[in-house]
Amino acid sequence: MMNRPEARKQGRSQTIALAAFMLMQAVAAVFFVADATRDLFEKPPGAHSIIEALIAVTLVAGIFLAGWQLRLTLERMYAQEKALDTARGDFIRIIDAQFDDWGLTPAEREVGLLALKGLDISEIARLRGAAQGTVRAQMTRIYAKAGISGRAQFAAWFVEDLLGDGIGRPDDAA
Repeated sequence: MMNRPEARKQGRSQTIALAAFMLMQAVAAVFFVADATRDLFEKPPGAHSIIEALIAVTLVAGIFLAGWQLRLTLERMYAQEKALDTARGDFIRIIDAQFDDWGLTPAEREVGLLALKGLDISEIARLRGAAQGTVRAQMTRIYAKAGISGRAQFAAWFVEDLLGDGIGRPDDAA
């Protein structure tokens, strides 16, 4: 999985590549339009000259449409990135509020957050410089305070908040 700075760098690289490609198309279009214009004014317009002029107009229109679509895509990507940043912030606030409601200690909060990120007991222990047994005990206390039975329910509790009312709960059917 790509981290955010790498994804942004790749996105910029792709944008630059598309812009460079469009610049090459524009240079080719200028050459083609000049040639078609010269053909139309130097000789009496024939079928070849008219077709060449129509193709030149189509090429120029295509470049403008591609530029417009590129701009719209970049704006959409920017808006989605802002929405994702907002959602991340809101999700962290939801987690913090729930940890407060459960009365987790600072150590339990840290362990809980690392567990939500998908780290296993040994990884959490290594990161925190703690014994695996300590981390297991902290996770057990978190589950008890939350009123859940295990890691899957712990993660599901927060995922349910993310999904919101989009999916009906089993008790809603009644």
